Amino acid sequence: MVSIKNIIRLLALPVLWMGLVQLCFGLLSMFLFRDNIGKAFINPALIYIAVATFLIYRLKKENLRDINYREALMFATLTWVVMGLLGGIPVMFVTGVSYTDAVFEATSALTTTGATVLSKLDALPKSFLMYRQFLQWMGGLGVVIFVVAVLPMLNVGGMRLLKAETPGPVKDDKLSPRIANTAHYLWFIYLLLTVLCALTYYLAGMSLYDAIAHSFTTISTGGFSTHDASMWFFESHLILSISNIFMLLGAISFALHFRVLHSTSLKLYWRDEETRIFIFIVLGLSILLTLMLVQGNRYNFLEGVSFATFHVISFITSTGFGAADLGSWPAQTGFFLVFCGYLGGCAGSTAGGNKIIRDIITFKVIRREVLRCLHPKAVFPLRFQKKVVDDRVHHAVMAFMSIAAGSSLVFTLLLMATGLDFWSSFTAVAACINVLGPGFGEVGSNFIPVSDNGIWLLNGAMILGRLEYFTVLTMLMPGFWRY
Repeated sequence: MVSIKNIIRLLALPVLWMGLVQLCFGLLSMFLFRDNIGKAFINPALIYIAVATFLIYRLKKENLRDINYREALMFATLTWVVMGLLGGIPVMFVTGVSYTDAVFEATSALTTTGATVLSKLDALPKSFLMYRQFLQWMGGLGVVIFVVAVLPMLNVGGMRLLKAETPGPVKDDKLSPRIANTAHYLWFIYLLLTVLCALTYYLAGMSLYDAIAHSFTTISTGGFSTHDASMWFFESHLILSISNIFMLLGAISFALHFRVLHSTSLKLYWRDEETRIFIFIVLGLSILLTLMLVQGNRYNFLEGVSFATFHVISFITSTGFGAADLGSWPAQTGFFLVFCGYLGGCAGSTAGGNKIIRDIITFKVIRREVLRCLHPKAVFPLRFQKKVVDDRVHHAVMAFMSIAAGSSLVFTLLLMATGLDFWSSFTAVAACINVLGPGFGEVGSNFIPVSDNGIWLLNGAMILGRLEYFTVLTMLMPGFWRY
Protein backbone atom coordinates (compact mmCIF):
# COMPACT_ATOMS: atom_id res chain seq x y z
CA MET A 1 0.00 0.00 0.00
CA VAL A 2 1.29 3.45 -0.97
CA SER A 3 0.95 6.28 1.54
CA ILE A 4 0.49 9.65 -0.17
CA LYS A 5 1.53 11.42 3.03
CA ASN A 6 4.79 9.47 3.06
CA ILE A 7 5.48 10.46 -0.54
CA ILE A 8 4.71 14.15 0.14
CA ARG A 9 6.90 14.08 3.24
CA LEU A 10 9.80 12.75 1.19
CA LEU A 11 9.26 15.06 -1.78
CA ALA A 12 9.34 18.10 0.50
CA LEU A 13 13.10 17.62 0.87
CA PRO A 14 14.09 17.93 -2.81
CA VAL A 15 11.66 20.85 -3.14
CA LEU A 16 13.39 22.55 -0.22
CA TRP A 17 16.79 21.76 -1.73
CA MET A 18 15.82 23.24 -5.11
CA GLY A 19 14.60 26.36 -3.34
CA LEU A 20 17.90 26.75 -1.49
CA VAL A 21 19.89 26.20 -4.70
CA GLN A 22 17.93 28.83 -6.59
CA LEU A 23 18.16 31.23 -3.66
CA CYS A 24 21.96 30.86 -3.68
CA PHE A 25 22.16 31.57 -7.39
CA GLY A 26 19.89 34.56 -6.97
CA LEU A 27 22.30 35.96 -4.37
CA LEU A 28 25.29 35.14 -6.60
CA SER A 29 23.62 37.02 -9.43
CA MET A 30 23.05 40.06 -7.24
CA PHE A 31 26.35 40.27 -5.38
CA LEU A 32 28.99 38.39 -7.39
CA PHE A 33 28.09 38.34 -11.08
CA ARG A 34 25.87 41.46 -10.96
CA ASP A 35 23.99 40.37 -14.09
CA ASN A 36 20.55 41.60 -12.99
CA ILE A 37 18.66 38.28 -13.05
CA GLY A 38 18.56 37.65 -9.30
CA LYS A 39 14.76 37.91 -9.11
CA ALA A 40 14.36 35.09 -11.64
CA PHE A 41 15.91 32.81 -9.03
CA ILE A 42 14.85 34.37 -5.74
CA ASN A 43 11.10 34.74 -6.36
CA PRO A 44 10.41 31.06 -7.14
CA ALA A 45 12.97 29.98 -4.53
CA LEU A 46 11.09 31.70 -1.70
CA ILE A 47 7.87 29.96 -2.75
CA TYR A 48 9.54 26.52 -2.83
CA ILE A 49 11.16 27.05 0.57
CA ALA A 50 7.91 28.23 2.14
CA VAL A 51 5.86 25.33 0.75
CA ALA A 52 8.48 22.71 1.64
CA THR A 53 8.95 24.08 5.17
CA PHE A 54 5.19 24.04 5.75
CA LEU A 55 4.89 20.43 4.55
CA ILE A 56 7.82 19.23 6.66
CA TYR A 57 6.46 20.99 9.76
CA ARG A 58 2.87 19.85 9.13
CA LEU A 59 3.70 16.19 8.47
CA LYS A 60 6.19 16.03 11.30
CA LYS A 61 3.21 15.87 13.64
CA GLU A 62 1.70 12.94 11.74
CA ASN A 63 2.35 9.41 12.92
CA LEU A 64 3.81 8.21 9.62
CA ARG A 65 5.23 4.70 9.21
CA ASP A 66 8.54 3.78 7.57
CA ILE A 67 8.56 3.81 3.80
CA ASN A 68 8.09 0.59 1.87
CA TYR A 69 9.73 -0.37 -1.41
CA ARG A 70 6.80 0.83 -3.54
CA GLU A 71 7.03 4.27 -1.99
CA ALA A 72 10.80 4.28 -2.57
CA LEU A 73 10.24 3.59 -6.27
CA MET A 74 7.62 6.34 -6.50
CA PHE A 75 9.86 8.80 -4.71
CA ALA A 76 12.86 8.01 -6.92
CA THR A 77 10.76 8.69 -10.02
CA LEU A 78 8.77 11.67 -8.80
CA THR A 79 11.87 13.42 -7.48
CA TRP A 80 13.24 13.77 -11.02
CA VAL A 81 9.86 14.89 -12.34
CA VAL A 82 9.32 17.50 -9.63
CA MET A 83 12.89 18.80 -9.76
CA GLY A 84 12.62 19.23 -13.53
CA LEU A 85 9.32 21.10 -13.24
CA LEU A 86 10.68 23.43 -10.55
CA GLY A 87 14.17 23.80 -12.00
CA GLY A 88 12.77 25.04 -15.29
CA ILE A 89 11.14 28.18 -13.85
CA PRO A 90 14.33 30.31 -13.83
CA VAL A 91 15.22 29.00 -17.30
CA MET A 92 11.92 30.34 -18.60
CA PHE A 93 12.31 33.72 -16.87
CA VAL A 94 15.92 34.29 -17.96
CA THR A 95 15.87 33.03 -21.56
CA GLY A 96 12.25 33.68 -22.52
CA VAL A 97 11.71 30.15 -23.86
CA SER A 98 8.39 28.39 -23.30
CA TYR A 99 7.79 26.48 -20.08
CA THR A 100 7.90 23.22 -22.08
CA ASP A 101 11.40 24.01 -23.34
CA ALA A 102 12.45 25.27 -19.91
CA VAL A 103 11.43 22.00 -18.24
CA PHE A 104 13.30 20.09 -20.95
CA GLU A 105 16.45 22.14 -20.26
CA ALA A 106 16.20 21.57 -16.51
CA THR A 107 15.40 17.87 -16.86
CA SER A 108 18.27 17.47 -19.30
CA ALA A 109 20.57 19.12 -16.78
CA LEU A 110 19.41 17.14 -13.76
CA THR A 111 19.52 13.79 -15.54
CA THR A 112 22.96 14.76 -16.92
CA THR A 113 21.69 14.28 -20.46
CA GLY A 114 23.14 17.51 -21.82
CA ALA A 115 20.65 18.02 -24.66
CA THR A 116 19.72 21.68 -24.99
CA VAL A 117 17.10 23.92 -26.57
CA LEU A 118 19.26 27.04 -26.09
CA SER A 119 21.63 28.79 -28.46
CA LYS A 120 24.07 31.73 -28.19
CA LEU A 121 25.23 30.52 -24.79
CA ASP A 122 28.20 32.90 -24.77
CA ALA A 123 25.81 35.87 -24.52
CA LEU A 124 23.74 34.49 -21.59
CA PRO A 125 24.26 35.74 -18.00
CA LYS A 126 27.06 34.02 -16.12
CA SER A 127 24.96 33.18 -13.06
CA PHE A 128 22.40 31.43 -15.27
CA LEU A 129 25.07 29.43 -17.12
CA MET A 130 26.60 28.36 -13.82
CA TYR A 131 23.12 27.35 -12.62
CA ARG A 132 22.82 24.98 -15.60
CA GLN A 133 26.25 23.54 -14.86
CA PHE A 134 25.44 23.08 -11.18
CA LEU A 135 22.15 21.31 -11.93
CA GLN A 136 24.13 18.71 -13.83
CA TRP A 137 26.60 18.32 -11.00
CA MET A 138 23.75 18.00 -8.52
CA GLY A 139 22.00 15.40 -10.65
CA GLY A 140 25.17 13.49 -11.50
CA LEU A 141 25.51 11.40 -8.39
CA GLY A 142 21.79 11.63 -7.82
CA VAL A 143 19.43 13.94 -5.99
CA VAL A 144 17.99 10.89 -4.27
CA ILE A 145 21.42 9.90 -2.92
CA PHE A 146 21.75 13.42 -1.53
CA VAL A 147 18.37 13.08 0.13
CA VAL A 148 19.43 9.73 1.61
CA ALA A 149 22.27 11.51 3.37
CA VAL A 150 19.84 13.79 5.22
CA LEU A 151 16.97 11.36 5.77
CA PRO A 152 17.93 10.67 9.41
CA MET A 153 16.47 14.14 10.08
CA LEU A 154 13.07 12.60 9.34
CA ASN A 155 13.85 9.25 11.00
CA VAL A 156 13.44 7.53 7.64
CA GLY A 157 15.53 4.56 6.50
CA GLY A 158 17.41 5.09 3.27
CA MET A 159 18.36 1.64 1.94
CA ARG A 160 15.24 1.24 -0.19
CA LEU A 161 15.70 4.70 -1.67
CA LEU A 162 19.36 4.08 -2.48
CA LYS A 163 18.57 0.79 -4.23
CA ALA A 164 15.80 2.43 -6.25
CA GLU A 165 18.19 5.15 -7.40
CA THR A 166 21.50 3.34 -7.87
CA PRO A 167 22.24 2.33 -11.48
CA GLY A 168 23.43 -1.15 -12.39
CA PRO A 169 22.18 -4.74 -12.10
CA VAL A 170 23.88 -5.50 -8.78
CA LYS A 171 22.80 -3.18 -5.97
CA ASP A 172 23.92 -4.93 -2.78
CA ASP A 173 27.59 -3.88 -2.57
CA LYS A 174 27.77 -1.69 0.52
CA LEU A 175 30.49 0.77 1.38
CA SER A 176 29.45 1.17 4.98
CA PRO A 177 27.13 -0.53 7.48
CA ARG A 178 25.17 2.71 7.71
CA ILE A 179 23.47 3.81 4.53
CA ALA A 180 23.70 7.51 5.43
CA ASN A 181 27.47 7.11 5.81
CA THR A 182 27.58 5.44 2.41
CA ALA A 183 25.90 8.47 0.84
CA HIS A 184 28.36 10.77 2.61
CA TYR A 185 31.34 8.78 1.33
CA LEU A 186 30.00 8.86 -2.23
CA TRP A 187 29.55 12.62 -2.09
CA PHE A 188 33.04 13.06 -0.61
CA ILE A 189 34.62 11.19 -3.55
CA TYR A 190 32.42 13.14 -5.97
CA LEU A 191 33.44 16.50 -4.47
CA LEU A 192 37.11 15.54 -4.35
CA LEU A 193 37.19 14.61 -8.04
CA THR A 194 35.34 17.82 -8.92
CA VAL A 195 37.89 19.98 -7.09
CA LEU A 196 40.80 18.15 -8.73
CA CYS A 197 39.18 18.54 -12.15
CA ALA A 198 38.59 22.28 -11.67
CA LEU A 199 42.15 22.83 -10.48
CA THR A 200 43.60 20.93 -13.45
CA TYR A 201 41.44 22.81 -15.95
CA TYR A 202 42.52 26.11 -14.40
CA LEU A 203 46.22 25.20 -14.60
CA ALA A 204 45.71 24.16 -18.24
CA GLY A 205 44.52 27.65 -19.19
CA MET A 206 40.80 27.94 -18.46
CA SER A 207 39.53 30.93 -16.52
CA LEU A 208 38.53 30.17 -12.93
CA TYR A 209 34.86 30.53 -13.88
CA ASP A 210 35.11 28.12 -16.82
CA ALA A 211 37.25 25.68 -14.84
CA ILE A 212 34.64 25.41 -12.09
CA ALA A 213 31.74 25.33 -14.53
CA HIS A 214 33.23 22.57 -16.69
CA SER A 215 34.41 20.52 -13.72
CA PHE A 216 30.74 20.29 -12.67
CA THR A 217 29.73 18.79 -15.99
CA THR A 218 32.83 16.64 -16.55
CA ILE A 219 32.66 14.64 -13.32
CA SER A 220 28.88 14.36 -13.59
CA THR A 221 29.35 13.24 -17.23
CA GLY A 222 26.70 15.83 -18.08
CA GLY A 223 28.25 17.71 -20.98
CA PHE A 224 26.76 21.20 -20.67
CA SER A 225 29.19 24.00 -21.49
CA THR A 226 29.20 27.74 -21.01
CA HIS A 227 30.10 28.15 -24.70
CA ASP A 228 28.41 27.22 -27.96
CA ALA A 229 31.69 25.68 -29.18
CA SER A 230 31.74 23.41 -26.11
CA MET A 231 35.27 22.20 -25.21
CA TRP A 232 36.81 23.39 -28.47
CA PHE A 233 36.16 26.99 -27.44
CA PHE A 234 39.56 26.71 -25.73
CA GLU A 235 41.25 25.17 -28.83
CA SER A 236 43.55 23.11 -26.63
CA HIS A 237 44.35 19.43 -27.04
CA LEU A 238 45.78 19.51 -23.51
CA ILE A 239 42.35 20.46 -22.14
CA LEU A 240 40.77 17.68 -24.21
CA SER A 241 43.21 15.20 -22.67
CA ILE A 242 42.43 16.41 -19.16
CA SER A 243 38.73 16.13 -19.92
CA ASN A 244 39.30 12.54 -21.11
CA ILE A 245 40.82 11.56 -17.78
CA PHE A 246 38.08 13.04 -15.64
CA MET A 247 35.25 11.84 -17.89
CA LEU A 248 36.65 8.32 -17.46
CA LEU A 249 36.88 8.79 -13.69
CA GLY A 250 33.25 9.95 -13.65
CA ALA A 251 32.26 6.84 -15.61
CA ILE A 252 33.95 4.38 -13.22
CA SER A 253 32.09 3.11 -10.16
CA PHE A 254 32.31 5.53 -7.24
CA ALA A 255 32.27 2.58 -4.88
CA LEU A 256 35.48 1.43 -6.58
CA HIS A 257 36.96 4.93 -6.25
CA PHE A 258 36.22 4.75 -2.55
CA ARG A 259 37.88 1.35 -2.17
CA VAL A 260 40.95 2.60 -4.05
CA LEU A 261 41.18 5.70 -1.87
CA HIS A 262 40.64 3.64 1.30
CA SER A 263 43.30 1.06 0.40
CA THR A 264 45.62 3.48 -1.47
CA SER A 265 46.12 0.79 -4.12
CA LEU A 266 45.59 1.67 -7.79
CA LYS A 267 45.77 -2.04 -8.63
CA LEU A 268 42.11 -2.34 -7.62
CA TYR A 269 41.13 -0.58 -10.85
CA TRP A 270 42.90 -3.23 -12.91
CA ARG A 271 41.54 -6.11 -10.83
CA ASP A 272 37.97 -4.96 -11.37
CA GLU A 273 36.73 -6.81 -14.46
CA GLU A 274 34.22 -4.15 -15.50
CA THR A 275 36.72 -1.28 -15.28
CA ARG A 276 39.45 -3.24 -17.03
CA ILE A 277 37.22 -4.20 -19.97
CA PHE A 278 35.82 -0.64 -20.07
CA ILE A 279 39.32 0.75 -20.63
CA PHE A 280 40.05 -1.84 -23.33
CA ILE A 281 36.79 -0.98 -25.11
CA VAL A 282 37.61 2.74 -25.02
CA LEU A 283 41.08 2.08 -26.47
CA GLY A 284 39.73 -0.19 -29.21
CA LEU A 285 36.95 2.19 -30.24
CA SER A 286 39.36 5.15 -30.21
CA ILE A 287 41.69 3.33 -32.60
CA LEU A 288 38.80 2.52 -34.97
CA LEU A 289 37.53 6.12 -34.99
CA THR A 290 41.08 7.43 -35.51
CA LEU A 291 41.41 5.26 -38.59
CA MET A 292 38.09 6.59 -39.94
CA LEU A 293 39.20 10.21 -39.49
CA VAL A 294 42.79 9.86 -40.69
CA GLN A 295 41.76 7.79 -43.71
CA GLY A 296 39.78 10.71 -45.06
CA ASN A 297 42.82 13.01 -44.65
CA ARG A 298 40.70 15.31 -42.48
CA TYR A 299 43.30 15.48 -39.69
CA ASN A 300 46.93 14.56 -39.29
CA PHE A 301 47.59 11.49 -37.17
CA LEU A 302 48.05 13.22 -33.79
CA GLU A 303 44.99 15.43 -34.27
CA GLY A 304 43.00 12.39 -35.36
CA VAL A 305 44.01 10.49 -32.21
CA SER A 306 43.11 13.46 -30.00
CA PHE A 307 39.69 14.16 -31.55
CA ALA A 308 38.80 10.48 -31.91
CA THR A 309 39.72 9.58 -28.33
CA PHE A 310 37.94 12.62 -26.94
CA HIS A 311 34.68 11.92 -28.77
CA VAL A 312 34.70 8.19 -28.05
CA ILE A 313 35.13 8.92 -24.34
CA SER A 314 32.59 11.75 -24.47
CA PHE A 315 29.96 9.46 -26.01
CA ILE A 316 30.65 6.20 -24.18
CA THR A 317 30.62 8.01 -20.82
CA SER A 318 27.41 9.80 -21.94
CA THR A 319 29.04 13.17 -21.26
CA GLY A 320 28.36 14.64 -24.68
CA PHE A 321 31.05 17.32 -24.86
CA GLY A 322 31.96 18.35 -28.40
CA ALA A 323 35.21 19.49 -29.96
CA ALA A 324 34.52 19.26 -33.69
CA ASP A 325 31.81 19.70 -36.28
CA LEU A 326 30.55 16.11 -36.23
CA GLY A 327 28.22 16.83 -39.14
CA SER A 328 31.24 17.23 -41.42
CA TRP A 329 32.76 13.89 -40.38
CA PRO A 330 32.30 10.75 -42.52
CA ALA A 331 28.70 9.52 -42.40
CA GLN A 332 29.52 6.26 -40.61
CA THR A 333 31.03 8.09 -37.63
CA GLY A 334 27.59 9.29 -36.50
CA PHE A 335 26.24 5.77 -36.12
CA PHE A 336 29.55 4.68 -34.57
CA LEU A 337 29.30 7.33 -31.83
CA VAL A 338 25.64 6.51 -31.16
CA PHE A 339 26.73 2.88 -30.67
CA CYS A 340 29.34 4.10 -28.17
CA GLY A 341 26.60 5.93 -26.29
CA TYR A 342 24.54 2.75 -25.95
CA LEU A 343 27.50 0.84 -24.48
CA GLY A 344 27.70 3.27 -21.55
CA GLY A 345 30.04 3.54 -18.58
CA CYS A 346 30.41 1.41 -15.47
CA ALA A 347 27.61 0.61 -13.02
CA GLY A 348 27.55 2.82 -9.93
CA SER A 349 28.98 5.78 -11.85
CA THR A 350 27.48 8.99 -13.20
CA ALA A 351 27.50 7.64 -16.77
CA GLY A 352 24.43 6.54 -18.72
CA GLY A 353 23.96 3.90 -21.41
CA ASN A 354 23.49 0.18 -20.87
CA LYS A 355 26.51 -0.07 -18.53
CA ILE A 356 29.58 -2.19 -19.28
CA ILE A 357 28.69 -4.86 -16.73
CA ARG A 358 25.50 -5.57 -18.67
CA ASP A 359 27.39 -5.56 -21.95
CA ILE A 360 29.84 -8.11 -20.49
CA ILE A 361 27.12 -10.39 -19.17
CA THR A 362 25.18 -10.15 -22.45
CA PHE A 363 28.29 -11.12 -24.42
CA LYS A 364 28.95 -14.04 -22.09
CA VAL A 365 25.34 -15.26 -22.36
CA ILE A 366 25.56 -15.17 -26.17
CA ARG A 367 28.92 -16.94 -26.13
CA ARG A 368 27.57 -19.62 -23.79
CA GLU A 369 24.61 -20.30 -26.08
CA VAL A 370 26.95 -20.65 -29.07
CA LEU A 371 29.14 -23.06 -27.11
CA ARG A 372 26.07 -25.08 -26.12
CA CYS A 373 25.28 -25.54 -29.80
CA LEU A 374 28.74 -27.07 -30.24
CA HIS A 375 28.71 -29.04 -26.99
CA PRO A 376 25.07 -29.74 -26.02
CA LYS A 377 25.91 -31.79 -22.92
CA ALA A 378 28.57 -29.49 -21.51
CA VAL A 379 27.99 -27.17 -18.56
CA PHE A 380 29.19 -23.60 -18.97
CA PRO A 381 28.80 -21.53 -15.78
CA LEU A 382 28.51 -17.79 -16.30
CA ARG A 383 31.21 -15.99 -14.34
CA PHE A 384 31.91 -12.35 -13.55
CA GLN A 385 34.82 -11.31 -11.33
CA LYS A 386 35.61 -15.06 -11.06
CA LYS A 387 32.23 -15.66 -9.37
CA VAL A 388 29.26 -17.50 -10.83
CA VAL A 389 26.55 -15.03 -11.83
CA ASP A 390 23.18 -15.72 -10.25
CA ASP A 391 20.50 -16.68 -12.79
CA ARG A 392 18.31 -13.83 -11.57
CA VAL A 393 21.03 -11.32 -12.46
CA HIS A 394 21.62 -12.43 -16.02
CA HIS A 395 17.87 -12.82 -16.60
CA ALA A 396 17.44 -9.22 -15.39
CA VAL A 397 20.27 -8.10 -17.67
CA MET A 398 18.71 -9.71 -20.73
CA ALA A 399 15.35 -8.19 -19.81
CA PHE A 400 17.03 -4.79 -19.49
CA MET A 401 18.64 -5.10 -22.91
CA SER A 402 15.30 -6.04 -24.46
CA ILE A 403 13.54 -3.11 -22.80
CA ALA A 404 16.33 -0.72 -23.86
CA ALA A 405 16.00 -1.79 -27.49
CA GLY A 406 12.18 -1.77 -27.37
CA SER A 407 12.03 1.65 -25.70
CA SER A 408 14.36 3.14 -28.31
CA LEU A 409 12.15 1.76 -31.08
CA VAL A 410 8.87 2.98 -29.53
CA PHE A 411 10.15 6.46 -28.72
CA THR A 412 11.70 6.80 -32.18
CA LEU A 413 8.38 5.93 -33.84
CA LEU A 414 6.50 8.34 -31.56
CA LEU A 415 8.97 11.13 -32.29
CA MET A 416 8.73 10.50 -36.02
CA ALA A 417 4.96 10.91 -35.67
CA THR A 418 5.60 14.51 -34.54
CA GLY A 419 7.28 15.32 -37.86
CA LEU A 420 11.00 14.59 -37.40
CA ASP A 421 12.82 12.39 -39.90
CA PHE A 422 14.07 8.93 -38.86
CA TRP A 423 17.76 9.76 -38.31
CA SER A 424 17.00 12.87 -36.26
CA SER A 425 14.34 11.01 -34.25
CA PHE A 426 16.54 7.98 -33.59
CA THR A 427 19.57 9.99 -32.50
CA ALA A 428 17.42 12.33 -30.37
CA VAL A 429 15.94 9.31 -28.57
CA ALA A 430 19.38 7.69 -28.25
CA ALA A 431 20.72 10.95 -26.81
CA CYS A 432 17.94 11.19 -24.21
CA ILE A 433 17.36 7.58 -23.25
CA ASN A 434 21.11 7.06 -22.74
CA VAL A 435 21.36 10.49 -20.99
CA LEU A 436 23.97 11.34 -23.61
CA GLY A 437 23.03 14.75 -25.06
CA PRO A 438 24.21 15.32 -28.62
CA GLY A 439 22.09 14.17 -31.55
CA PHE A 440 22.54 14.22 -35.30
CA GLY A 441 20.52 15.42 -38.25
CA GLU A 442 18.07 18.20 -37.38
CA VAL A 443 19.06 17.98 -33.68
CA GLY A 444 22.78 18.13 -34.40
CA SER A 445 23.19 21.63 -32.93
CA ASN A 446 20.31 21.72 -30.44
CA PHE A 447 16.79 20.38 -29.92
CA ILE A 448 14.94 23.51 -31.05
CA PRO A 449 13.44 21.73 -34.12
CA VAL A 450 11.57 19.25 -31.87
CA SER A 451 7.87 20.06 -31.33
CA ASP A 452 6.34 20.56 -27.88
CA ASN A 453 4.82 17.07 -27.97
CA GLY A 454 8.20 15.68 -28.94
CA ILE A 455 9.89 17.59 -26.11
CA TRP A 456 7.57 16.02 -23.50
CA LEU A 457 8.24 12.58 -25.01
CA LEU A 458 11.97 13.19 -24.65
CA ASN A 459 11.48 14.39 -21.06
CA GLY A 460 9.98 10.99 -20.33
CA ALA A 461 12.80 9.24 -22.19
CA MET A 462 15.43 11.05 -20.09
CA ILE A 463 13.82 10.07 -16.78
CA LEU A 464 13.24 6.51 -18.01
CA GLY A 465 16.89 6.21 -19.02
CA ARG A 466 18.22 7.93 -15.90
CA LEU A 467 16.37 5.47 -13.64
CA GLU A 468 17.17 2.53 -15.94
CA TYR A 469 13.64 1.60 -16.96
CA PHE A 470 12.54 -0.81 -14.22
CA THR A 471 12.02 1.80 -11.50
CA VAL A 472 9.60 3.71 -13.75
CA LEU A 473 7.98 0.77 -15.54
CA THR A 474 7.16 -0.96 -12.25
CA MET A 475 4.76 1.87 -11.45
CA LEU A 476 2.81 1.10 -14.64
CA MET A 477 2.04 -2.46 -13.53
CA PRO A 478 -1.47 -3.00 -12.03
CA GLY A 479 0.03 -5.04 -9.20
CA PHE A 480 2.01 -2.01 -8.00
CA TRP A 481 -1.20 -0.30 -6.87
CA ARG A 482 -2.82 -3.30 -5.18
CA TYR A 483 -2.78 -3.58 -1.43
